[in-house]
Amino acid sequence: MTSGADPGTVFVLRTPLANANITQSIARSMDLESILFTQGFGSRRQCRALIAAGRVSVDGAVCIEPDTVFAVDGLMFEVDGAAWHYREHAYLMLHKPPGYECSRDPQHHASVFSLLPAPLATRGVQCVGRLDEDTTGLLLLSDDGKFIHAYTSPKRKVPKTYIATTRHPIDDAQLTALSDGVLLHGESKPIAAAAVLARGERLLELTINEGKYHQVKRMIAAAGNRCEALHRERIGSLALPATLAQGEWRWLDAADLLALGER
Repeated sequence: MTSGADPGTVFVLRTPLANANITQSIARSMDLESILFTQGFGSRRQCRALIAAGRVSVDGAVCIEPDTVFAVDGLMFEVDGAAWHYREHAYLMLHKPPGYECSRDPQHHASVFSLLPAPLATRGVQCVGRLDEDTTGLLLLSDDGKFIHAYTSPKRKVPKTYIATTRHPIDDAQLTALSDGVLLHGESKPIAAAAVLARGERLLELTINEGKYHQVKRMIAAAGNRCEALHRERIGSLALPATLAQGEWRWLDAADLLALGER
């Protein structure tokens, strides 16, 4: 796993989907106890204990006074030697491996939150849309409710691109069916792929604007084939970096957020 550390650049981005400013940090001050608390380092009592034990440093200097005030704009601090930048909200991507559930209360497999540092889970990051246990690929997480809603609301029609490995060879009839629309069980009208492309004999690229239960797998089945493996490659214009290995995560930067807003 990786922390994907960056220089903590302050930026404000207006996304067409969220229709609101997403701010990584704002120019204001906060005492050290509150800084640790908001960043997920435990209860206020636990944060005070960390500080009193000399386990927290700010800009390279140990601070043992929890009431010491710091400007949080661009603030870097360390806890037990691990560097963190203050962030009002957390926005990150994870390369989800197979065998993990997008749940804090997993039933049969490990939770994707076990792949993150404890402070990120403690501060309440949530999956921005879910992937099935056996599905791999790009997973966004955040603790910003407006951001989560902007990229999960069906009304937003955020395009998501998947790569499916199929059991049987892909033919033109299947591509036409997926492009024109297939009727799924429980739906009143056909659902069409936003884009569909055969990448190989049994490799299908499929883009959808919805997020219905097992939608890609059900669409492929309705078209006369079967999905054997599924990987999410892209959300909006944000592609999963080839350098991010399965199980690794990193912070989203300004360019990533801009790509999310592009169609």
